[in-house]
Amino acid sequence: MKSTTIILSITLALLLSFHGIVLLTNENLFQCLSVHSEDTSISEVLYTQDNPLYSSILDFSKQNLLFKAPKYPKPQVIVKPFHVSQIQTVLKCSQKHGLQIRVRSGGHDSEGLSYTSEVPFVMIDLINLSSINVDAEKKTAWVQAGATLGQLYYRIAKKSKILGFPAGVCPTVGVGGHFSGGGYGYVMRKFGLSADQVVDAHLIDVRGRILDRKSMGEDLFWAIRGGGAASFGIIVAWKVNLVTVPSTVTAFTVTRTLENNATKILDKNLASTGNLIWVSNQQNQIQQLQIVVQNAKHI
Repeated sequence: MKSTTIILSITLALLLSFHGIVLLTNENLFQCLSVHSEDTSISEVLYTQDNPLYSSILDFSKQNLLFKAPKYPKPQVIVKPFHVSQIQTVLKCSQKHGLQIRVRSGGHDSEGLSYTSEVPFVMIDLINLSSINVDAEKKTAWVQAGATLGQLYYRIAKKSKILGFPAGVCPTVGVGGHFSGGGYGYVMRKFGLSADQVVDAHLIDVRGRILDRKSMGEDLFWAIRGGGAASFGIIVAWKVNLVTVPSTVTAFTVTRTLENNATKILDKNLASTGNLIWVSNQQNQIQQLQIVVQNAKHI
């Protein structure tokens, strides 16, 4: 009984000590941010664990529900910047107080790398940096890293019916992680990966400098297009080339079971077109077989 009481006392002391360290770190971080920030509203984009909105913001775009479990580490502070200068300030103060940085664009990383860490960290959620500027005449677009693929497709479609961009099919995927990981999509056989169409980028490096393609150099520019940009800095915007697409595209879904000769249909399609888009085989049924047809010709 006595030993149990001692263990409980030690555990409580450690918890209180840790809580005190967290509070002190947060206080020091906030003080640093207020001193170094040119933006007086930076406090409005910070969310600590005792903020009522903290949990909803953290879980909002987690696509892997596994990481909602309490056992996984959570950021001491969540930052939802509206301006690039706020990211620079957070980066500087986090380094000063020994906090790592995690950057979240759309939250679709299955390993949770954008919102978990084994050491104390700050999560920068780029959801508010989502502006998209499409230049239909030059066939280019500047896309901030917090935008989603769905938002990008929508903005392109509003500007032109014959322009598109090769990327994924899930509209809630953030462009930040998608582009920096390569960017697989339906039309990659014709237009390549998303990263193949990236022609410039704005990156904040470890010293807080904003670099473009010219100032970062070709080696780093090559690395961020497929190598995971978070390994090298914080990408805040991408410039991409748009591609010419037909004004009318027909998409359809065919459902067949194995008893309906689904495997023969699949083999025939692959042999004749090589253009199978997506197949899901579950419970003895090929659930979706999607083929894109362009003017009676295969893309």
